[in-house]
Amino acid sequence: MQEQLGQASEIYDLVVTFLVNYSFQILGAILILVVGIFIAGKISNWLFAFCQSKNLDITLSRFIASVVKLLFILMIGIIALGNIGISVTPFVAAIGALSLGAGLALQGLLSNYGAGLNIIVTRPFVVGDTIHVQGVTGVVSEVSLATTILIDEDDVRITIPNKHIVGEIIHNSGSVSLVEIDFKVAPDADIPQLLETALATVHATEGLDSETSALFGVNKLSGEGLEISGRVWVPTKKYFHYKYAILKGLHRQLQETGVPLVVPVQEVRLQQD
Repeated sequence: MQEQLGQASEIYDLVVTFLVNYSFQILGAILILVVGIFIAGKISNWLFAFCQSKNLDITLSRFIASVVKLLFILMIGIIALGNIGISVTPFVAAIGALSLGAGLALQGLLSNYGAGLNIIVTRPFVVGDTIHVQGVTGVVSEVSLATTILIDEDDVRITIPNKHIVGEIIHNSGSVSLVEIDFKVAPDADIPQLLETALATVHATEGLDSETSALFGVNKLSGEGLEISGRVWVPTKKYFHYKYAILKGLHRQLQETGVPLVVPVQEVRLQQD
């Protein structure tokens, strides 16, 4: 018991001596760290706003601001450690060893980070673009170092690890998607008038302006009739909304102009002995 009390007394004396000798240095280091983190945040926000004012891509702007903030905090941390007399030199070897072990343990995460950096630098797509990759389609909502987030029309949030994007075939249609329309009419239909009516119907669809890209034409000739195909580029965020509205308007216009749709007919004959 006496021995334990002696050890406790030695520890107490050591702590008191340390606080007496280094209390001001510790407080100074904490103050430097707090002020440095605050300044780093301000610099990061200012740099992000500056990049945006120069019309730089939002993903690249965020990346630059984050890297500058991280480097500034790292510099402040080194200054704070030096203020209390701790040299960072001995940590270099330890950091190297830990980095090797962490690299082996976090290969998947690091590969995502490397792929994310590749996406940010090469910019195969940016926030707001509509892309199709790995069997999913959506509007790019966010691009980080680890993941890319898509939002589809059903407001489903799709998170894709970046390593599954780099090296894959990416379909990027900007902010629009293609609506394909097919229907058949009688062989004697007035094709020029019909195509003009189809284009007018698209441009009259509520929410679409007269500059909306649309193309209609005869896709196939057959004994059953003429197959008319249409291609309309609509905003991805309301893809199905516009698709259904266009089909509804076309059906109404065909009825009003007296152009019947050709329905495939199959004749079945029953033969009795």
